[in-house]
Amino acid sequence: MGGRAGRGRRRARLLAGLRWGAVALLLSLLALDWLFPPPLPTARDTSAVVVARDGTPLRAFADAEGVWRHPVEPETVSPLYLEALLTYEDRWFHRHPGVNPVALTRAGWQWLRAGRIVSGGSTLTMQVARILEPHSRTPWGKARQMLRALQLEAHLSKREILTLYLERAPFGGTIEGVEAASWAYLGKPASRLSRAEAALLAVLPQAPSRLRPDRHPERARIARDKLLERMVSQGAWSRAEVDDARIEPVVSRSLRQPMHAALLAQRLRSAEPGAERIRSTIDAGLQRMLEERVASYFARLPERTSAALLVVDNATMEARAYIGAAEFGDRARLGHVDMVRAWRSPGSTLKPFLYGMALDDGLIHSASLLVDAPQSFDGYRPGNFGMAFHGPVSAEQALRLSLNVPAVDLLDRVGPGRFAARLEHAGIRLRFPRGARPGLPLILGGTGATLEDLVGAHAALVRGGRAGRVRLTADAPLLERRMMSAGAAWIVAEALAANPRPGERVETFDLRDRPRVAWKTGTSYGFRDAWALGATRRHTVGVWVGRPDGTPLPGQYGAITALPLLFEVIDSLPRAAGDGVPLPPPSGVERREVCWPLGTEARSQSDALCQRRLQAWVLDGVVPPTFAERGARLWSAGRVRFQVDARSGARLSAACTQGREVREVEIARWPALLSPWLPLAQRSASRLPPLAPGCADDGRQALDGLRIEGVQDGARLARPPASTRGVRLSLRAPGAAGEVQWLLDGRWLARTEGGRPFVHEFKEPGEYALTALADSGAWDSVRFRVVR
Repeated sequence: MGGRAGRGRRRARLLAGLRWGAVALLLSLLALDWLFPPPLPTARDTSAVVVARDGTPLRAFADAEGVWRHPVEPETVSPLYLEALLTYEDRWFHRHPGVNPVALTRAGWQWLRAGRIVSGGSTLTMQVARILEPHSRTPWGKARQMLRALQLEAHLSKREILTLYLERAPFGGTIEGVEAASWAYLGKPASRLSRAEAALLAVLPQAPSRLRPDRHPERARIARDKLLERMVSQGAWSRAEVDDARIEPVVSRSLRQPMHAALLAQRLRSAEPGAERIRSTIDAGLQRMLEERVASYFARLPERTSAALLVVDNATMEARAYIGAAEFGDRARLGHVDMVRAWRSPGSTLKPFLYGMALDDGLIHSASLLVDAPQSFDGYRPGNFGMAFHGPVSAEQALRLSLNVPAVDLLDRVGPGRFAARLEHAGIRLRFPRGARPGLPLILGGTGATLEDLVGAHAALVRGGRAGRVRLTADAPLLERRMMSAGAAWIVAEALAANPRPGERVETFDLRDRPRVAWKTGTSYGFRDAWALGATRRHTVGVWVGRPDGTPLPGQYGAITALPLLFEVIDSLPRAAGDGVPLPPPSGVERREVCWPLGTEARSQSDALCQRRLQAWVLDGVVPPTFAERGARLWSAGRVRFQVDARSGARLSAACTQGREVREVEIARWPALLSPWLPLAQRSASRLPPLAPGCADDGRQALDGLRIEGVQDGARLARPPASTRGVRLSLRAPGAAGEVQWLLDGRWLARTEGGRPFVHEFKEPGEYALTALADSGAWDSVRFRVVR
């Protein structure tokens, strides 16, 4: 009895000692874990990645140490890669506590027998421990690695440990993690790996420098094939699957990180500095293709020339392509400056919005008669690009040709402040010099705007008049504002789309399947900015070309520099059935026949008043008349009624009708400034007949007595013998007060005051037409020939 009692007491003391020993050991382990915590990342320090709408990386930003590490989860990696990884590295990963004693014993025994390492005993958890805390290849280093592995298993789940490996495994150079490696070496996401690619990436971390496929493709292939054979021997993959995988070559692809839409990526990262993965709205394939096209296009343009390009989906206002510079990082081209957001003079690109506003205000219809002739607007005298004038033009013709004088005239009637407010409301932010207010130069580019805002506004022409803010990320809200009515937008778009592409004849090509483009160009003062904007049913495209530092580019303007690239881009965009079919006119838009010079409906006036018939698009049934002349001194605008002697046709004033057979006459008057461009028959039909003899002056004479002196009509002029100079003429226009504008073959030549002379040298032989035009509408014209 005593012996049994003694044994019981000893067993109780032993059990108590074991319990307290276990408690002490546990407390020691907890103390050690507290004193020497595992080196877990305090935050998820992966590189920031900006991706396209389909997840394709556009640009990755290295972490603070210059390492490329993309965020990844086990669910976003190909199952084939996980199979290859776990079969090759750690088949018992989901069962062991961080250390696999069987694998360690086997590896040690093989090392003792062969005198070298035959197989490793490290588990995936131990490899993560070594990645987080590198150690020496000594027994103490190995022991420390095992202890850290046990710590990791105590602190993290298996999924978290696997995620650390997937994100941090070394793949050569500064590439870490399977996602970064997959894009760098294979150009594809880790979710779309083939068996051969999965095997290749599974073996790389074992010797990343020695097996880098961009430097040693044959070594990499041999290591990959060994892993493939192991997959067969372990029963993970079939022989047929592995044989197919072995056929796949290891492509010697240069190691590089994606660098597409670089300035957009930089912009989005700056907006979300803490985000690991930013999904943009960019179409990756389209972006790459357009970057190559822009680079090729600008290889033939002057040095230091840059460009910006923006492609927007009209349905969602999402950007599909975004190029902020011709070549990102090019110092000569200032490739670090994002010209999509840069403030630049918009040139004539605002004109479509002015014409749309005038349509909504009931000021014009598409065929309204406008005056393209030298005019003064309280001292402001705009000229056309190229200094040529066209005389009488319709509103749609003035818009298509981007004529400056009609646009300034229209803005003067709409009001610069009101127009600027409409643009701001619709999303075009304007930048004026400090203290300046909107004025008439606004419509010719006398302000600052951005390509991004212009594209969002130009889309209104094919979106029922609704402008929108360009969306760069899918979660950005769709913000829309009314720029103009749906009817006005359709009329403006129709006018622009009717403009043929430069150098292209409509009857030469089959255009049924090609999208119709409502396009507009613009050039800023001094050739600093060249613009082209175009809208189709599905997309709106904007192009800017110039030098970011504002240096002029003489001879480079919208139509020859930016427009060809615009059409190249539009022709490259995805198409669908019906893209070439014109949009039907919306409610409220109808076709009417109108007459010039009055501008009203043909059916509302007699044939005598209708000198030219045109088809016009009108909005809400409103057919406004031709504008009254500004500052005309000679006679009233529009219809003019007067009395004539029935026998002689001479005009009668009020005091000389007695004793005569009187007849009432009505004529339609053209604006006086258009007289030099009118055929003789139309000038005669709009001219008041002379007063009958004996009738007092009624103050309605048609013209001042302006005449050209210095050259006679029909003259033939030759340069002096043996002279290298041209024919020099001293010209003057007596008979007119105020300023006189001189035109040579329709192009502005000079400005004089009253009858003061000026001298011009005619260097080239040929026939010339010289016109002098006063502000009152008085004018004279002569034709002469210069011979050799």
